[in-house]
Amino acid sequence: MTDEIFIIGGARPNFMKIAPLINELKQENIDFKLIHTGQHYDYNMSKVFFDNLGIPKPDYFLNVGSGSHAKQTAKIMIEFEKVILKETPKLIIVVGDVNSTIACALVAKKLFIEVAHIEAGLRSYDLMMPEEINRKLTDQIADYLFITEKSALSNLENEGINSNRVFFVGNIMIDNLDRNMESAQKNEYYKSLNLTYQSYGLVTIHRPSNVDNIKDLKKVIEILNYIQTKIKIVFPVHPRTQKNLKKFNLEKDLNKPNIILTEPLGYLEFLNLMINTKFILTDSGGIQEEASYLNIPILTLRKNTERPITIEKGTNTLIGNDFNKVKVCIEEILSNSYKKGQTIEKWDGKTSKRIIKIIKDKII
Repeated sequence: MTDEIFIIGGARPNFMKIAPLINELKQENIDFKLIHTGQHYDYNMSKVFFDNLGIPKPDYFLNVGSGSHAKQTAKIMIEFEKVILKETPKLIIVVGDVNSTIACALVAKKLFIEVAHIEAGLRSYDLMMPEEINRKLTDQIADYLFITEKSALSNLENEGINSNRVFFVGNIMIDNLDRNMESAQKNEYYKSLNLTYQSYGLVTIHRPSNVDNIKDLKKVIEILNYIQTKIKIVFPVHPRTQKNLKKFNLEKDLNKPNIILTEPLGYLEFLNLMINTKFILTDSGGIQEEASYLNIPILTLRKNTERPITIEKGTNTLIGNDFNKVKVCIEEILSNSYKKGQTIEKWDGKTSKRIIKIIKDKII
């Protein structure tokens, strides 16, 4: 066994979490290797984030690609096991809740290698979400669980997990946000779309519950078409959403004068749109956190969230696909009467330092 740490990334949300971790490991001169599973293989969903965030070239690229949940998870496990047997690291670090998270954690534990899970304990209590299953299973077998908010501690205790394994370190997404804010401000991507400060709303939609069924996707389009009568919308279209718009022949229904469609964007371009927008409409998890930290109004097209602190202290409101809620919230936002966010404990840009200190004290 080596003293190296393996950091696992596989999908776009992971990269924003591993970037500050890698930076801190380098500063502390701790040996590590980066494994990219290839769960997101499209350039705009993967490599451009490495370029934007200064993430080094992966030591291993597993190139698993797309497929059903079973096929993708199985491919990751098979390929990652080969790497583990060759290298035998001391610890693997997994982040978030994608298929790469649970797949690599399972492989490591069955080969008696310790696992640390960043963003542990978050729960939507919606088992229709594949991510919820990944989160719950990873937390059961992880040795070190790093949590972003105190609700996660209660969730883990209710699931019988010993609190000695749990560490409240804050939100590593905020580390990345702080580190890249100056570059994002200089980027000025929003001006390339002929937009001015807070003259538009920003939209991201990709979850199966919103885009995989024609009825649900039509409701989303109805909401967007209403909002665009009030304010311009910028909509970077996720590959899954684009595929279903085409499949259901709904592309023409979004051809409205105030909806600007773009390809998926790099991190800095998207962050530039975020910091200059009036509000965000999303079904993403991480964007709920980023918007709350930045005090940007955010409406979430879901009936639940695994990040309740974004509602309690942040700027998030769950609207599902309730058209009446949309109307009320948009009116509040445009009249500047929407709720303001509060400071959230340990969302301060120092989470990666706390994580690495714990790893040094307890593992290395």
